[in-house]
Amino acid sequence: MRAKDEWVRAILEDLVSAEASAHLAALPTERLWAAAVAQGYVTDAQVVAAVAERFRLGIAALDRIAPEAIEVLPEALARRYGVVPLTVTDTTIDVATADPLDLDCERTLAFAVGRTVRFRVAAPAALARRLDDLYPPRDDLRRFVRDMAGTYGRPSADAPAADRRDPSRLTDLGDRPLIQLVDRLIAEAVRCRASDIHLEPTESGVAVRHRVDGVLRQTMVVPPAVKDPLLSRVKIMAQLDIADRLRPQDGRMRVVVEGKGIDLRVSTLPAAQGEKIVLRILDQSTTVLSLEALGLLESESRALTTLLEARDGMVLVTGPTGSGKTTTLYSILQAIKARGVNIITVEDPVEYRLPGIVQVQVHEKAGLTFPSALRSILRQDPDVILIGEIRDRETAQIAVQAALTGHLVLSTLHTNDAASSITRLTDLGVEGYKIAAALKGIVAQRLVRRLCPRCKAPAPATVLPDHLRPYLPSDAEVRRAVGCDDCAMTGYRGRHAIHEMLTVGGDLPSRIASGEPIDRLLESAQADGMRSLWDSGIAHVIQGDTTLAELLRVLEAPPAPPPSVSPVSSVSSVPAGPRPVPSVTAVPHVVTPTDPSADRGLLVEADEPLRREMRDLLERDGFVILEARDGVHADDPADPRRPEAMNLTLHLPRRDAAEALQRLRAVLRRTRRSHV
Repeated sequence: MRAKDEWVRAILEDLVSAEASAHLAALPTERLWAAAVAQGYVTDAQVVAAVAERFRLGIAALDRIAPEAIEVLPEALARRYGVVPLTVTDTTIDVATADPLDLDCERTLAFAVGRTVRFRVAAPAALARRLDDLYPPRDDLRRFVRDMAGTYGRPSADAPAADRRDPSRLTDLGDRPLIQLVDRLIAEAVRCRASDIHLEPTESGVAVRHRVDGVLRQTMVVPPAVKDPLLSRVKIMAQLDIADRLRPQDGRMRVVVEGKGIDLRVSTLPAAQGEKIVLRILDQSTTVLSLEALGLLESESRALTTLLEARDGMVLVTGPTGSGKTTTLYSILQAIKARGVNIITVEDPVEYRLPGIVQVQVHEKAGLTFPSALRSILRQDPDVILIGEIRDRETAQIAVQAALTGHLVLSTLHTNDAASSITRLTDLGVEGYKIAAALKGIVAQRLVRRLCPRCKAPAPATVLPDHLRPYLPSDAEVRRAVGCDDCAMTGYRGRHAIHEMLTVGGDLPSRIASGEPIDRLLESAQADGMRSLWDSGIAHVIQGDTTLAELLRVLEAPPAPPPSVSPVSSVSSVPAGPRPVPSVTAVPHVVTPTDPSADRGLLVEADEPLRREMRDLLERDGFVILEARDGVHADDPADPRRPEAMNLTLHLPRRDAAEALQRLRAVLRRTRRSHV
């Protein structure tokens, strides 16, 4: 076996005896330096001194490391090459290494950090310990995975041939490290307040990602040798078929984390690199099922209370997957349960167990579908029926019929807004006059991240993009995400919902019955006081619950009101109803307000969504941004304001970036400006 550090053999021959050198030459090892130290022939200090003298390098002082050097060198590169950053300047970075001949390391680090790399010598064992000190694995999980990586993928020669061919059979051998790995992965996700764990096979192993507050974060990559045993272990715990890797499967498991029982819903999906597994964490102790916990505004709370006073009819909760519809329905059931009524639910799956409520789990293989369960439920004398989701025509018709015969029916639909739910029911084959008679109201909702109460701070005026100013009062104090230990440096902790409450009243039932289009239905609902999802989100921004950036992550901003429309002045006065669409004029630039103290920049990008994202990022840093959509408009001499910096896409419509830059320089020379 040829050692990876074969270059050190010549140095060791000068430090050890001939017998020791011969023994090292016959010893099968990947690391000569480590083997010589382990055999007791030399010490790390002796080898470090010899290497430093041979290559005329300094010896690294691993106890004196500049914090800015750690920030400059990414952890992934430091661990890949086994190096430790020492000090950094504007032009150089000093790095401790055990292999001063690693030219690939030198070139890669120089390219990544944009500085000249200067090596210092240190022992491999000392570098490994210092790396773990500088970049500590969270809860020692990564270190645990690295230590166990060599245990798997190498069945012993005594194992049956089937076990040697199929690494997943290792899970049947009672390997404690694998069990501990799965337990730690789940415990870490629960500690991070994750709602889902994604195990995604890749060429480099299994990427472990957590969904925290609705956003996916990659936490680690499990080595390839552990991939098959890890996925098989999860499937065994969920009582799934580990031999079937070509079909999607669903299962459940229950674990105990820190003395607390937690349910997990497991879903597998065959993919190109192997099976992807998603574990939904159902921790009822962290979910408060009450109307007060939904984060409703005062007007929304009144509208929802009015809907819950109904004794019959249908109330729908709508939104995309993961928007909290089930939590809202369960909170509504908790409020209704106080009446002493018979409540029966039919769900797929039953996510949380609610005491005092009969919950039916759909089982299609056994013939227990939504329609068949509903027919049986109607013979059980129910007062309130909850349908997990209206998916097909038969379920929709039975639900509407139950709402028309004295039952209060609660259900969900997958639509973009409240008014679209009416059109969706029509598409499913329900007659308009039945919808008008049965429907009491619709709640559309989205989830936005809540600002961390510990670190949120007022945002500078320059952070507010110009196209969003009409939605906020001039004296509104917008908050921004900062980041601290409590929120894992994200600036957000937890989520709350923004709502759109549609109450069926006024002339809306007659419009529904006559089959009028969605824009006419929306017009009637807004005239009756309905406030849109965007208006609800803006109200929460004014209250300091979330940020404009988070709101734009979830929703698309509607057309801004014209200048004649005054902005809202308080949370309670957010205008309801459709916002007028301003007239569009052919202007080459979209210019933010002039600020003499701010740096101006010209952003030239043909792709409007990308241009908008880049503009928002630059405005957050305090720039006043002028925009152009192509190379022709980039050098428009009609606007006397000129930028201190430019950002141009190379290939632009009608005139490329090079020509636009030349023409702009000519314009600047004519206007006695000396630089761009």
